[in-house]
Amino acid sequence: MGSALFILGVVLAAIGIGLSIGLHEVGHMVPAKRFGVRVTQYMVGFGPTLWSRHGRETEYGIKWIPLGGYIRMIGMFRPPKGAPEGTAGRGTTGRFQMLAEEARSAAWEEVQPGDEDRVFYRLSAPRKVVVMMGGPTMNLVLAGVFFALLLVGIGIPTPTTTVAEVSPCLPAVMATQEAAAAAVADPASIRGGAECGADDVVAPAVAAGIVAGDRVTSVNGRPVQVWSELTEVTRPNPGSTVLLGLDTATGPREVELETATAYRPILDDEGNLGEEIVATGFIGVTPQSEYVAQPVSAVPTVMWDVAVRSGQAMLTLPVRVYELAQDMIAGEERDPESPVSVVGVGRISGEVVAAEEPLKAKTAMLLSLMASLNLFLFLFNLLPVLPLDGGHVAGAIYEGSRRTVARLRGRPDPGPVDVARLLPLSYGVGIALVAVSSVVILADVINPISIYG
Repeated sequence: MGSALFILGVVLAAIGIGLSIGLHEVGHMVPAKRFGVRVTQYMVGFGPTLWSRHGRETEYGIKWIPLGGYIRMIGMFRPPKGAPEGTAGRGTTGRFQMLAEEARSAAWEEVQPGDEDRVFYRLSAPRKVVVMMGGPTMNLVLAGVFFALLLVGIGIPTPTTTVAEVSPCLPAVMATQEAAAAAVADPASIRGGAECGADDVVAPAVAAGIVAGDRVTSVNGRPVQVWSELTEVTRPNPGSTVLLGLDTATGPREVELETATAYRPILDDEGNLGEEIVATGFIGVTPQSEYVAQPVSAVPTVMWDVAVRSGQAMLTLPVRVYELAQDMIAGEERDPESPVSVVGVGRISGEVVAAEEPLKAKTAMLLSLMASLNLFLFLFNLLPVLPLDGGHVAGAIYEGSRRTVARLRGRPDPGPVDVARLLPLSYGVGIALVAVSSVVILADVINPISIYG
């Protein structure tokens, strides 16, 4: 059953990724056709064609390698100056010039008589921006839909005042400052410190007879509505006496306990372990959580926070991929915050579906995965380098600016920007992207990330 659920999770991820890629390309295709450009191909994936069918003037299909997609628009690049209209131009001999001319020739192979006004390069700069921004915008819309389903439809896990679990003892990694500092240096040791030894301090909650299912109703005589009202009293006061009111299976009762001293690292704004260790109060109880639906206004706030973190991750992507390759070669444990490919997304999705978690928790995790993926695709495609959409957008903006300056100075229209001249750079970026993807995919196969440890 576990294997079947894992496969189901992988299939769901494949559907989600395919939907994200497919709608991205729809975002390009619809405005291109609306502006009169002839689109000859709409493909999801790369490599050999798995399935296709021909429409009136467009071939629609799916290819074997699900690492992206594309639409083919005729006349993507303008002919060189002096070349007859409708031709690709010939006569260059330099290596880079030959690359540009070959691409120019391919862009004009499908131009038929009567298509002269249906080529992409003839679009105005604003329309080029609309066409090229259509794909990323579709990913942004999808991210918004997935985040709305997650936050408004399901909600976010929120601690209740009911005890879910009682720790039998004070974990060894919290017993001393030295142990806590060692845990910060090696976070894996935190998981290993859950078992109790003979010399470990018995948790105050155990000594007081608190069990899972008890509900905290008051602390020191003050009613408790949310879990934080309990921790605000116990955490800052190690070694203090606390009176708890409980609603138990046998009725209401009060217990008095003394908080143990636990050494914990201070968390930063992003929830990461800091180096400063402080003494805190510890009673040894963990709250139950329930999903609480959020208002629609929470969606843009969460999306902005995720976008900022994703943007920061993109800035450090080359370094993180290099470190990932080093860890893979050295056989070291993989950083759980390292980049993942579509293979990694599939494995994580499989783990989520196969996990022994409530259906709502699984659904929330999958929605979060797809929402974050689409938001990352939106940001990544905005990078102003070819062959990414942002590179074409930058070219269109430059073209519009150049025409505006020429008009203001009373000079002739300089015409469309010759983007084909940047193709050598585009090929270099493409090779770099393939190299990065290969490293991450290999790491996802050899040393995959497991969200459940």
